[in-house]
Amino acid sequence: MAIKKDTSYATIFFFAFLLALALAACASESSPRGEFAANQELLKSCDPAAPPASLVQIDGTGSSASDTVVSERMTVIESVARKTAVCSGHLRVLVFSASSAATTVLFDSPLKMDGATENARLKRVPEAVADVMNKVRSGYAEAAQALPQSGSDITAQYRLASEWKQQLGDGYRLNLLVLTDGFQNIGVDLGAQALSKDEAAALADQVTVPKLAGASVVVAGLGRVAKGAPPSAVVEGLVAYYDRLCQRTEAASCISVSNYAEAGR
Repeated sequence: MAIKKDTSYATIFFFAFLLALALAACASESSPRGEFAANQELLKSCDPAAPPASLVQIDGTGSSASDTVVSERMTVIESVARKTAVCSGHLRVLVFSASSAATTVLFDSPLKMDGATENARLKRVPEAVADVMNKVRSGYAEAAQALPQSGSDITAQYRLASEWKQQLGDGYRLNLLVLTDGFQNIGVDLGAQALSKDEAAALADQVTVPKLAGASVVVAGLGRVAKGAPPSAVVEGLVAYYDRLCQRTEAASCISVSNYAEAGR
């Protein structure tokens, strides 16, 4: 009987332990406590000497206009806003279409939290991020619909990024994130055929791009269109093209991907 009683206690302890693990899992990043802890960890990666100048450029042309794509893009933007707020940087979010002039700014402001202590500042981050996302979400659809839909000029946005960084002045590190399906058709037509790596590189070498030394450049969503999916060879050509384009800017890091989730990490 004593053995059975001990076994029963062990069983109860075992299930209590599992329950504790489950409760701990519930206190994940999605909870206020979990988000605060995540922001504390994120703060360790910040460089106080060069806070982020985060520029998010959203392709507002019709080829990638779907609720699913927009939702994925908003998730990425929220992640960027959080990182920028934790690191006391500056965030600009804009939507573009056919040229560098065809743009609408949805948000543009420093995200520096008030507070006498580190923890006090971190506690203000969720409210600041919510404010950013409210402005971006509420303004996106109208802004995209108002832009000319005569084409997509993605590479022109690199020049805008360079100009914006110069306006902010020294002391910031440019983090450029372009959310686009990649199908530029102004100047070059990237949707006409699948490009080999060499063909994509040769095409990118013909484009004038600014120097973005020290910046990180992420182009995400390549090949993600509203309807259907392009052949993998076409997507690989897009990745090769934007990789080469970024290399020519002399950015410190270049990422060209089809997956939005990778852009938010």
